Formats: sequence, structure tokens, C-alpha cells
Amino acid sequence: MLVRLYELEDPAEMYARVEEQGIILRRARAYERHIVADWVGKNFSPKWVSEVKIAFSRQPVSCFIATKDKEILGFACIETSSKAFYGPTGVSEEARGTGIGKALLYQSMYALRELGYVYGIIGGVGPREFYEKAIGAVEIPGSDPGIYRDILPDPN
Repeated sequence: MLVRLYELEDPAEMYARVEEQGIILRRARAYERHIVADWVGKNFSPKWVSEVKIAFSRQPVSCFIATKDKEILGFACIETSSKAFYGPTGVSEEARGTGIGKALLYQSMYALRELGYVYGIIGGVGPREFYEKAIGAVEIPGSDPGIYRDILPDPN
């Protein structure tokens, strides 16, 4: 899916709603790589762990996290699979519905815009309707499976 980064809405109110719940939105720090990668591995896909580790090899780190009481509730990465790409991203089951997913999406898209991109790309789209409604993303015709063809299977 394609996102027009030049038309992003102001996320201040959205961020405030999340922060009112005691949730902190921030860029992950290099010394937290093992913690974030372990959390992603326990809650999501081993392939996503590989991508998270790539996000931590960037300077600044291209992984954003949502935390509460020093526990991770969600994460989002940019530029792990390809330039201008968003993802992987995920929110723990117990934290869904808090607005974290949308807030992390906006943090990521603003970070892509700050890098100079005019468009952001959401690859390997899961909840298409979420992205359409949340950020006005549009489908890129003929892009499935896109760069995600010939993926090696996990050995486990």
C-alpha cells in the first residue's frame, strides 16, 4: 500500500490520547535490541526478529516502541525490508484497542517523511482496512506478493 507522506494529519491529539493511558511512545534505543527482539520473537514471527535486528543496525534506530510501566506493548519498524518501507509492526493482544497501533504507524510515517520521502510503502499488508482508514493508504496494483516472493521457510 502507498501512503502520501505529504498529507499526514497532525498526530498530536492521537499521541496525547495514548499518553493519557500511561503509555510512552518512543524510538527504541540501541542497548535495548536484545529485549525488543526477544519480545517480538515471543509474540510474533521469527522473520520479524530478523527485521527488528536490521532496524537496530540503523542510526538512528528505525524501530519505535510503545511501553507502559517499562513493559513493551507494541513496536513498529521502518526501512528493514527495503527503502521507504513500513513494517514489521505489532501490538500485544492485551494492548489492542488502545490506539498504540495507529500512533506507532504515524511515528513511523513521520520518520520516513523526515528522511525525505514523499511516499511511504506498507509491504506485506495484513489489515488493509485499518491502513486505509487510519492513514489513507491506497493499494498498489499488482504488488502482491511484491518483494516477498521466494521467501525461505523457517527450519522449525
